[in-house]
Amino acid sequence: MPVAANLYYFLHEAGGADRPPLLLIHGAGANYQVWPPEIRRMAGQRVLALDLPGHGKSEGPGLQSVADYARSVAAFMKAVGLHQAVIAGHDLGGAIALDMAIERPKWVAGIALLASGARLPVASARLEAAANPSLYSTILAEAQRGAFGPHAPEQAKTLLRRVMTETRPTVYYGDLLACDRLDLSKRLSKVHVPTLVLCGTEDRLTPLSFSEALASGIPGAALQTLDGAGHMLMLEQPRRVAALLSLFLQTIRWPV
Repeated sequence: MPVAANLYYFLHEAGGADRPPLLLIHGAGANYQVWPPEIRRMAGQRVLALDLPGHGKSEGPGLQSVADYARSVAAFMKAVGLHQAVIAGHDLGGAIALDMAIERPKWVAGIALLASGARLPVASARLEAAANPSLYSTILAEAQRGAFGPHAPEQAKTLLRRVMTETRPTVYYGDLLACDRLDLSKRLSKVHVPTLVLCGTEDRLTPLSFSEALASGIPGAALQTLDGAGHMLMLEQPRRVAALLSLFLQTIRWPV
């Protein structure tokens, strides 16, 4: 994998000049591998999937605010010469995409928000437990139990377990702090780029009400639900999510 602005990333070069690049941002405690091949290697599409600071193969500490993560993404885009992209983010990654659309709209051709929200509150008991490295395995087990719908494939659960186990406890704790401190609910009207909101009907971590609030607050946003999918909807229904993202990309006027 190449590296830019100290962030490792996966690159799929298959897009023509008629479609904007797609930048994928993973969620809390994860890395680029939670984006399945159906999305990472989308036909006819240039795709970049990065590891946030401290995650996966990206070195250094993790961060503790969505704004700081957004700045790291902006530095990455500048380093790779990505002047504008459609940014798809899952969970914490969706919050980062949302922040980018508000604070750096000229860099953003569109956003896709998967299992995310304008607020991502974390229970105080979970935060306290995550701050204790000796309880990390327990916290991960609880997170993984709540991450999937009832029909999720076992290989998806195995992949998430491996990815999150590789994440340092301090990094995951920082991610949870970033989520808990987030509140963009009063700034949604400032998003003026095409927006797709995706949510699984069985999502227990970021329930449908979070996505409904995004869709109602962002001008022109489209909401699509995935029946039976949980929080990790792209791992549970990769072909469906890839198809929805592909259709969304086709609707965006490019180049701007």
